[in-house]
Amino acid sequence: MAFIKTTSALGTLVYTLLAMLAFAANSILCRAALGQSLIDASSFTVIRIASGALTLWIIWKISGSQREKLAIDWRSASMLFLYAVTFSFAYITLETGTGALILFGFVQLTMIGVGLWQGQRPNGLAWVGMGVAITGLVYLVFPGLRAPSPYGAALMGSAGIAWGIYSLRGKRVDDPITATTGNFMGAVPMALVVGAFFLQDLTMNATGVMLAMLSGAVTSGVGYVIWYAALPGLTPTKAANVQLSVPAIAASGGVLLLSEPLTMRLVAASAAILGGIAIVLSQRH
Repeated sequence: MAFIKTTSALGTLVYTLLAMLAFAANSILCRAALGQSLIDASSFTVIRIASGALTLWIIWKISGSQREKLAIDWRSASMLFLYAVTFSFAYITLETGTGALILFGFVQLTMIGVGLWQGQRPNGLAWVGMGVAITGLVYLVFPGLRAPSPYGAALMGSAGIAWGIYSLRGKRVDDPITATTGNFMGAVPMALVVGAFFLQDLTMNATGVMLAMLSGAVTSGVGYVIWYAALPGLTPTKAANVQLSVPAIAASGGVLLLSEPLTMRLVAASAAILGGIAIVLSQRH
């Protein structure tokens, strides 16, 4: 599918921006569904992954990507499933700000750690940019933080590691649509096992189901295809840092879509996060 492939810096920038918007929208949908107890965590995970798999399979069939054999990369599918299920269950006990800080902290540690292990050495200005972005993130989510539940923190830390690994594996993908479709299809039976295990906790209403389907079909399924298309143009360090923009974008979405108050803290933290990311992205090494 020609529009999802790019080798240009502009194409990478556009795909990265779209992916971050999708991730932020996904965060808002998850918060709306799980935070208001409209659906239980296991059911949300099952519906999210299943609807993503179905949507991607339809896109794969009509896009011409079926020229590539649809095969499941079980390692990537496992990381996708692990991220989705631990993310959902972690937010039962964690506050939104606490969860975001733990998640993106572990994504940073995982992706930058792998980059360093592979021999990539950010220069001094890039380290400054990372410090500014992380400081802005902490400043954004710090108010209201309490000692997190060890159980919830461990789950969200696992989600961050899994997402970091899933993103790194996407750098070697030639066809993002085929690869992401296979990953979601492989994650479906894993999600069903978890759903069956927690069947006694089944809770859902029509709104919760709709939010889970929208999360899976659009902001997860399509969003992850776009992310896989952007990854070949990003180093692990840059890929890790751009994701720090998601909490700021999600918070801004809360102001626009959920009528949350616009504060100077949000403006200052967003400027620090996005400015730090801009510094990192401007560096060649």
